[in-house]
Amino acid sequence: MQNLPNFRDYYEILGVSKDASGEEIKKVYRRLARQYHPDLNPGNKESEEKFKDIGEAYEVLSDSAKRSQYDQFSRYWKQKGFAGNKQTPKAKTWQSNPSSNGNQDVDPSQFSDFESFINQVIGVKNKGGASKSASNGNASDPFRSPRTKVAYTVSTPPRTTRRDIEARLTLPLEKAYQGGNERIRLEDGRSLEVSMPPGMVTGQTIRLRNQGVGGGDLYLKITVNSHPLFKLDGLNILCQVPVTPTEAVLGGQVEAPTLDGPVKMTIPQGVRSGQKFRLGNKGYPSDDGKRGDQLVEIQIVTPKNISQEERELYEKLRQIETFKPRADLLS
Repeated sequence: MQNLPNFRDYYEILGVSKDASGEEIKKVYRRLARQYHPDLNPGNKESEEKFKDIGEAYEVLSDSAKRSQYDQFSRYWKQKGFAGNKQTPKAKTWQSNPSSNGNQDVDPSQFSDFESFINQVIGVKNKGGASKSASNGNASDPFRSPRTKVAYTVSTPPRTTRRDIEARLTLPLEKAYQGGNERIRLEDGRSLEVSMPPGMVTGQTIRLRNQGVGGGDLYLKITVNSHPLFKLDGLNILCQVPVTPTEAVLGGQVEAPTLDGPVKMTIPQGVRSGQKFRLGNKGYPSDDGKRGDQLVEIQIVTPKNISQEERELYEKLRQIETFKPRADLLS
C-alpha cells in the first residue's frame, strides 16, 4: 500500500488545546489570520502558506460536526495500518439505522486524506438525505475497500443563519479617484474581485450583495490614505507647487501635478509665495459626474547650493536691483 500523507494536527496549527471552546478557536483564528494575511505580508510565501493552513484548520475545528469526526479520525493516525502497514485498525462503526444489525467497520486507511474520509462518512448524501451503502467489491471506486461493506448515516448540516458582515478596505488616493477592479482578500480566506466606483472617499460604504454569511451582504468600509502632494477639501483638491525666485519674478509657465497627470499653468510676474490659482474641473468627481477644482498654492523656494556662475550673477543682481522690500520698515 502506498504511504498516505502526513496527518495535519489542526489544534497544533492554531496553537490551541484539544478541549478549546469554539469561541477560543475563533479568537485565535482571527488573530493569526490578521498576522499572516497576504496583504500584510506581500511576497512572503511562508506567510501565505501559513495563512492557508490556518484557514484549513479553522474550517474543520469551527464546525462542531467536522470537529467531532476529526477527533475520532485522528485517533487512528499513528496506529498500525494507517501509515501504509498491512494491519488495519478497527474504526468506529457508522450505522445506517440505529436498530440495524450487522453493521460493518469503516477502514480509515482506505482514504487518501481527512477530507475524503469525512466526505465518505458525513459529507455524501442523496437528494432526500437518506442513508447509502457502499457496494461490495467495486475496485474502481477509490473511496471503498474491495473487502469491506460500509453502512453509514448521512446527516443534514444545520442551516447557516443569513448574516451581513463588514470589512475595511484602505486605498491610495489615486485608486480611490479612478475606481475600477480591485481584488480583496477577506479574513475568512475568500478572495473577491470587486468593481469599485470612481471618486471614493473615507467613510464611504460599498455594499456587495450575497457575499456575507449564509447569503447575507458584505459591506466594505472605505478609507482613503493621505497623499504627499494632494489634500481633499470637499470636491476641491489642494496642492503646493514650488517655484524658483527667478520664475516668481519673471512669471511664465510651470508644471503642476494633478490626479490626471501633470498640466502646464501660467503664473504672472512677481507672484507671491502663498498665492493661489485655480485649475478648473481638475478636482474630485461627485456622484452626479461633476468635478471640483484644483487649487494650486505657489511656494517660492530658494536654492541651498549654487554654482560659482550663479553666485556671480546673484552678486551682480544685488548690486543693480532697485527693489527695496524693507523700505517701509526703515522710514
